[in-house]
Amino acid sequence: MSHSILDARNLLCPMPVIRTQNRIAELQPGDTLEIHATDPGTLHDIPAWCRIHGHEIVTATREDSEIRVTVRVGAAT
Repeated sequence: MSHSILDARNLLCPMPVIRTQNRIAELQPGDTLEIHATDPGTLHDIPAWCRIHGHEIVTATREDSEIRVTVRVGAAT
């Protein structure tokens, strides 16, 4: 299983979710993707997208202006 990082900083909605979707399409079930973003909506949008598409949020944190969300890829890719 692999761990990837996606730099979505300085992108506005809906781009962090679109970039996340595109990257997850390249990964295998069980892989993790760590998204770094600055758009505050990311803390809501990516977990909502994951619920719809069968992926798991491992962590979601905000420190100052940077948001980090780690997603475990589900079988529904």
